[in-house]
Amino acid sequence: MKKIKPKPGQESVWDYPRPPKVEPSSKLVRVIFNEQRIAQTHNAKRVLETSHPPVYYIPAEDVSMGFIVKSDHKTWCEFKGKASYCHIKVGDKLIRNAAWYYEECTFSELNGHFAFYPSKMDACYVDEEKVQAQEGDFYGGWITKDIVGPFKGAPGTWGW
Repeated sequence: MKKIKPKPGQESVWDYPRPPKVEPSSKLVRVIFNEQRIAQTHNAKRVLETSHPPVYYIPAEDVSMGFIVKSDHKTWCEFKGKASYCHIKVGDKLIRNAAWYYEECTFSELNGHFAFYPSKMDACYVDEEKVQAQEGDFYGGWITKDIVGPFKGAPGTWGW
């Protein structure tokens, strides 16, 4: 694994902390599925963790809750606690476990916020840039041109 040196205006995920930190983002964050806007906000929270692209958490009031279907799926994060998952249903299209949230996150500022897997959505945007999904099916990082890796998640990266 060779770290990529960031250019001016870029961040390296290898400079992010562990345990992670949460910071507010005033950038326009949007989530699109089946030609519908699922979420849009200027009030996202960005979670930054070593080796991971940021994950954007969107306040529930900025999520179109009519498209959200609660799932029985749960996972555990050593830093954030128990995550609950949601399916996204728009018309006749359903994507299973495409978003998650914490009811009692150790980072209380994430309570009442939803995160979406960009790989399961038609498109996710930060400002007007369409994000690239983090590889793998476990992490939900949002890769933009101002973030450099390498990123954990692809096959062979679990041991980093």
